Amino acid sequence: MLLRALDKFFSHEASGGVLLMMAAVAAMLVANSSISEGYHGLLNGYFSVTYAGEGLEKPLILWINDGLMAIFFFLIGLELKRELLEGKLKNPSDVLLPGMAAVGGMLVPALIYASLNWGDPETLKGWAIPAATDIAFALGVLALVGSKAPSSLKVFLLTLAILDDMGAIVIIALFYTADLKLDYLFLSLIPLALMLYLQHKKLHRVAPTLLLGTILWVLVLKSGVHATLAGVITAFCIPIKDKWGKSPLHSVEHALSPYVLYVIVPIFAFANAGVVLTGLGMEQLLDTVTLGVALGLVFGKQIGVFGVTWIMVKTGMARMPHGASWLQIYGIACLAGIGFTMSLFIGGLSFGESLNMNEVRLGVLMGSAVSGILGYTALILAAPRAEQEATATVAE
Repeated sequence: MLLRALDKFFSHEASGGVLLMMAAVAAMLVANSSISEGYHGLLNGYFSVTYAGEGLEKPLILWINDGLMAIFFFLIGLELKRELLEGKLKNPSDVLLPGMAAVGGMLVPALIYASLNWGDPETLKGWAIPAATDIAFALGVLALVGSKAPSSLKVFLLTLAILDDMGAIVIIALFYTADLKLDYLFLSLIPLALMLYLQHKKLHRVAPTLLLGTILWVLVLKSGVHATLAGVITAFCIPIKDKWGKSPLHSVEHALSPYVLYVIVPIFAFANAGVVLTGLGMEQLLDTVTLGVALGLVFGKQIGVFGVTWIMVKTGMARMPHGASWLQIYGIACLAGIGFTMSLFIGGLSFGESLNMNEVRLGVLMGSAVSGILGYTALILAAPRAEQEATATVAE
């Protein structure tokens, strides 16, 4: 009975989002409990992998954010490559509307955050935090709506979120590079060249590429460029078709997805969502970082995604997703404001474990929760209206 219930839970589209929410709640409970010192002590404890005095020595939180999240970005890279070569991003006309909506959904939240933090160069560093969308959470909430939402909405949201992730990868590469060490950067070209050679040969075995990708990760980490980018680069070196016509990329993506969705992302959430509520007052709630993140996710995403979509459709530059209403588009724009994983990740890049990070967590949790509730409510309310419109169309 228990195994059947677990199988039913994990086979549901919303399971990843639910598990993510449980991990976030657990992090908040632990961070505000009697074992909070142990929680923070564990995350800030140093772990080393060294040989002859050389290697890596980092706090556990950075092993999670730089290491485990590189695997998360590796999976995103696999999804991006698949979609670009044979999926939703293959046809430029299908990408135009969600692509422009994604641009608006990144630009407006960033502007809202920047406008509230313009006078403080330290907090201004977090301008990209509300620009992100969490695919697992957003699709999980949409899955709860079920068949009441047309399938075109899922395609629209998925494409928007994938392009949003592409934008986040570019932002991380351009704006979150630490002190650049050119020697390590040049050394990283060696495993990259070998991976490109293996991809050119279209070999079915991916173990050599993954080993080279691990070496690339170490060298990129040492170079000062954020190491998660090594995950994306390695993913693009996995062949989508080998010389026998099989797909190593599909095999790796299918095998890796459950581990990322049900293990890596919840671990990241548990390590990064621990908002400390002790002494929380109006000063923290009205802090420009908290407000910038929360308002950017809630209003910035709505204005950016819905506004650009409305302009594109009304001017005839793009078509409305098939069977969708404007209220449903508004619901999708709200769901795009669920930043969670990516927002917390970029927050960590912006502030590390400084005092501002608690405000970041607070803003991300508030903004994502409000966006999720608004999106779900709008999509549920839109369902009867969409059915009535469909019935009226058939009658005509």
